[in-house]
Amino acid sequence: MTKDSIATILLSVLIYLVLYGVLQRFDKPNEVIEKTRVEVAPAYELPSIRIPDEVTFAGEKVPLEDPDVWERLDRELHVNTFWHSNTIFLLKRGNKWLPEIEKVMEEYGMPGDLKYLAVIESDLTNVVSPRDAVGFWQLLKGTAKDFDLEVDNEVDERYDPIRATHAACGYLRKAYEKFGTWTNATASYNIGMRGLQRRLEEQEVDSYYDLLLNEETSRYVFRAIAVKMIFENPTAYGFKLSEDQLYSREKLKEVKVTESISNLRQFAFDQGINYKILKRHNPWLRKNELTVKRNKTYTILVPDV
Repeated sequence: MTKDSIATILLSVLIYLVLYGVLQRFDKPNEVIEKTRVEVAPAYELPSIRIPDEVTFAGEKVPLEDPDVWERLDRELHVNTFWHSNTIFLLKRGNKWLPEIEKVMEEYGMPGDLKYLAVIESDLTNVVSPRDAVGFWQLLKGTAKDFDLEVDNEVDERYDPIRATHAACGYLRKAYEKFGTWTNATASYNIGMRGLQRRLEEQEVDSYYDLLLNEETSRYVFRAIAVKMIFENPTAYGFKLSEDQLYSREKLKEVKVTESISNLRQFAFDQGINYKILKRHNPWLRKNELTVKRNKTYTILVPDV
């Protein structure tokens, strides 16, 4: 027998053994599937999503008797319920930031539900959009300056979640005075006051719920409502997070700065921290220096240990 013949026989035997193993593996597919189902199912329960008979946002009734309104809210509830990883981190960050944001809104006499706009705008992170909108409230530079935020090369208060909330409250209050409802004011936060006014006039209606809008704005208010519903009753939508799993604010103290700082890294060392910690608590500091003009005072946050 030649070497080629021996090699051919060995190869045939090997192929037979591989095929036999594969066939044995799939000989009882139902048993394998059932075992998988038994192992996985108890750990993963899909919540049954039901919309209550009455839903409000910012103290205003959502007209669920309109089938289109009901379906649009149903869509956003499902999207945000089953976008698990994202919504889990919204809940975690929300515990850290939303109480502080709501305090600011109380100062302006505004409904607390409006805090959820920061959630849908930025996921409560200091992101920058393709249009250069910045921070938790996604403020454009011009809008930020209109509502008394400082924006320059060294300081950009859009990155300060609390200062930015003051600016957002100023905008929303102005929009409410213009449009008469918090729902319309919310919609204008996405499309702009002029944009909303133009569409209300063109379509001869006075409510966001009656408008035909672009995809983003038509979903905007409904996403805020859906997020509100999930935050107010997370277990109903399958989110069971214990208190120790949520994020919380660290204990901080204020350092008043009335003179320019040429090196913020060194300033951080002088406070007993490093540059990363300094920037984490003060993301509005955009460079390694801070110029303090006459009669100006900045408040820098550092850990209170």
